[in-house]
Amino acid sequence: MQKIIEAKCYVLGNNIDTDQIFPGRYLELVDPQEIASHCLEGADETLAGRFQKGEIVVAGTNFGCGSSREHAPIALVNMGAAVVIAESFARIFFRNAINLALPLLVCPGISQKVKQGDLLRVDLQNGTVENITQKETYPAEKISDYAMSILEAGGIKPLFRKKTGLE
Repeated sequence: MQKIIEAKCYVLGNNIDTDQIFPGRYLELVDPQEIASHCLEGADETLAGRFQKGEIVVAGTNFGCGSSREHAPIALVNMGAAVVIAESFARIFFRNAINLALPLLVCPGISQKVKQGDLLRVDLQNGTVENITQKETYPAEKISDYAMSILEAGGIKPLFRKKTGLE
């Protein structure tokens, strides 16, 4: 797992719910590329087509609100999001994302500080976001040691296999 991520960002608003992240009408899809092609379609119809693997999603408050379906973080993982940075996350979405090895960073005021296309350098270990484009650095909440161990293992299932010797 990369602990330093440097990439372009895409900025979304507040209250991006799980249906905007992955619309319910696609729940029957199982192919990862098909899932990825519909990611964030409810917030920006063209984003998945422009998004490059390893780029960053930035949002305002309450990202991932709505239903508790795992499809939303699965779609973000398959689209290739390296990290999602938001001012706050819905609790169930947060847990689902970490369990699927999608790094999330809480950064107060981030959606007002960065612009679409800014180049960011994110330090997951230390909880900082550097806006290279605007030459500014923003403090974020540090990821807990336990959540970091899940991310480093590649998700909760690989961590469980490792801890139980079922690798």
